[in-house]
Amino acid sequence: MVVSMSINAAIEDLGPGDQHKQRMDRMYKVQRHFYDVTRACYLLGRNERIAALKPPAGGSVLEIGCGTGRNLIQLALSYPDVTIYGVDISDEMLVSSANTVERHSLRHRVKLAQCDATTFDGAAFGKPVYDRVLFSYTLSMIPDWQKALHTAADRLASGGELHVVDFGPCSSLPGLAKSSLYAWLKRFHVTPRASLFASFEHLAQSRNMICDTRLTHRGYAQHAVLRNP
Repeated sequence: MVVSMSINAAIEDLGPGDQHKQRMDRMYKVQRHFYDVTRACYLLGRNERIAALKPPAGGSVLEIGCGTGRNLIQLALSYPDVTIYGVDISDEMLVSSANTVERHSLRHRVKLAQCDATTFDGAAFGKPVYDRVLFSYTLSMIPDWQKALHTAADRLASGGELHVVDFGPCSSLPGLAKSSLYAWLKRFHVTPRASLFASFEHLAQSRNMICDTRLTHRGYAQHAVLRNP
């Protein structure tokens, strides 16, 4: 079910509540009100990833874990002839997303739904495949992140691309800086995925797809792209 973009609209839960959903709702009930201000300085590479999407004219972009809607607005402004879809497991975050979309008068182009990334089948939007799928600093918060990757790959249209940007191994950072960062992230249920690149390569081989991976910002951010021929 697509979520109405009115500010007072109820966000319908499409599935049973689980521990992950409950944890996210508890954490973001308050944090969502200042999330974008506090995260802007360390969620590096988001705009770079959005610029790299380059969806086809008239196409579609799905963000899995759309949070406050910050990226949805960037996507809509960057690609004015594309329909944007956003899903999140947290009802609290979807309230913020709906408010953000309404505030930018983009309700006609941005669709929202409450979904679990590991089971999303497109039914919420009546649309099984998408030209681009984006995970932006969300795989590090999804317990079964590898299943979420496989589920997202299932949603790629022919010629579609799956893009990920997330916390990397920080291999070029001083040891104390890395350990302090990882300890701080753990407080927010964030676990950088050390095997992300290996998982992408395995996924590409198993599906006859193409993958590209690279690190930026001294290993702070990792980028991965899966292309469906």
